[in-house]
Amino acid sequence: MFIGNFAGGGAWLRALGIMAGISLAIGAARAAATPLTLEDAWRLAEAANSTLRAAQAGLSAAEGQLRDASGLFYNNPTLSTDQTSRRTNPNGQPENRFHEQAIGIFQTFEIAGQAGFRRSAAEQDLAATRMMLEETRRQVRAEVEQRFARVLVLERRIDAERDAVAAVEEAASAVRRRMAAGEDSRLDSNLATVEAERGRNQLAALTEQLLQAREELAAILQLPADNVPVVAGELNAGAPTYTLDALLVSAAKRSQLQALEHREEAAHRRLDLENASVVPDVTLGLSVGQDAPYDSREQFTRLTLSVPLPLFRRNAAGIGKAATELSQAQIERESTIRNINAQVRTLWQRLDSLRERVKRLTESVYPALDENRRLSTTAYRAGEIGLLQLLLVNRQLLDARRDYLDAVGEFVQTRIALEQAAGWHADLTEKNK
Repeated sequence: MFIGNFAGGGAWLRALGIMAGISLAIGAARAAATPLTLEDAWRLAEAANSTLRAAQAGLSAAEGQLRDASGLFYNNPTLSTDQTSRRTNPNGQPENRFHEQAIGIFQTFEIAGQAGFRRSAAEQDLAATRMMLEETRRQVRAEVEQRFARVLVLERRIDAERDAVAAVEEAASAVRRRMAAGEDSRLDSNLATVEAERGRNQLAALTEQLLQAREELAAILQLPADNVPVVAGELNAGAPTYTLDALLVSAAKRSQLQALEHREEAAHRRLDLENASVVPDVTLGLSVGQDAPYDSREQFTRLTLSVPLPLFRRNAAGIGKAATELSQAQIERESTIRNINAQVRTLWQRLDSLRERVKRLTESVYPALDENRRLSTTAYRAGEIGLLQLLLVNRQLLDARRDYLDAVGEFVQTRIALEQAAGWHADLTEKNK
C-alpha cells in the first residue's frame, strides 16, 4: 500500500505517532540485537526446545529397559533362612530343647529362550526411541525454519510497503505544489489522502504480524519474553536440486519409518516372548543347615527343584495382547508409508506450481511493471498523465511485489514441508545460497 504525506486530522497524527513508535522500537531492536541466522536458530532449538528435550528424556527409559533385559538372569535370586525350635520328651525323659538352622538360595531359570526374546525386544525399542528422537529433531528444525522464513517474508513485505511510501510521498509533494498553483483539484488531493490512509493501515498490520511472527519464533527457541529475535537470511525460490524419485527413496528411509520398523520388530519379539512364557520356569534351590539334637548335630545340604504345572493358566491374555500390538504396529507402518508417499507427491506438485508462478512474476510481470513505474513517474512530472494514472501504476507494481513475495513465501514453506515429509538431508549452504 502507499503512504502519503498529506494533511489529515488528529486521527491521522495519532496513527502516524503509533506507527513511528513501532518503527523506532523495531529499529532499536535491530540495532541492539545480533541478527539470528537459521543455523543459530537450529542450534538454539536443539539445546532448549521443550519438545526435543522431552524426546531426549525418553531415552533413559529405553536404556534402562535394555539394561534390565541384558542381565544374567531376568529373575533375581531368592535368599532364605530357616530357624526351627524343637522340644522333645522321649519316653518320659526330661524335656530336651534344640534348634535347627538352615540357609538357602533359590534361582528361577527361563528355559524356552525368553531372555533372548526380551533382550531383542528391548534393543528394538531403544533403536525405535532413537529414531523417533531423530524424527522429533527434524520436525523441530522444520518448524523453526518455517517460522524463520515467515519472519523473512514479512520483513520483505514491509520493505516493499516502505518503497511504496517513498513513491507516494513524492507524488504527494507534487500534488501540493500543483494545488498551490491551481493545476490540481481537490479530488486529486482526496484520492492521495485515501491511498495514504490505506497504506498506513496495511503497513501497521504488517508490522503487527511481524512482531507476532518474531514472538512465535522466540517461543519455539525458548528465548525470554523480552528477547524477540532479529533474523538475517535470504529467501531462495530457485529450482530444487533433487527429483521426485530421489525424494521417494529418501522417504523410504525416513527416521519415522525406521522407528516404526523397529517397533514392529519389537512387537514380534514380545509375541515370541509371550509364547515362550507358556513353558514353565524352573526354580532350583540349594540350602545348607544343621539339625538334630546338640549331642548328635548333623550337617545337611539340600537341593530342590520346583516346576509349576501349566494346567489352568497358559498365558492366553499375554499372547493375545502381544498379537494385537503386533497387528497394530504393522497397520501403522503400512498406513504411514502410504501417507508419506502421497504427501511427498502432493507437495512436489505444489512446489513445482509455485516455482512456475515465481518464475512468471520474476521474468515477465515484475520487469514490465517496474518499467511502467519509471515511465509513469516521468510522465506525471511532465504533466502528461494525472495522479489517478500514477497511483494505478504504482498500485499494480506493489500488488505484483506482494504476489511475488506471497508466492516466494508459499514456495519456501512448501519446500520445507516437502523435505520434512521426505526426510531429505539437504546441505545448509545449498539451501540458503
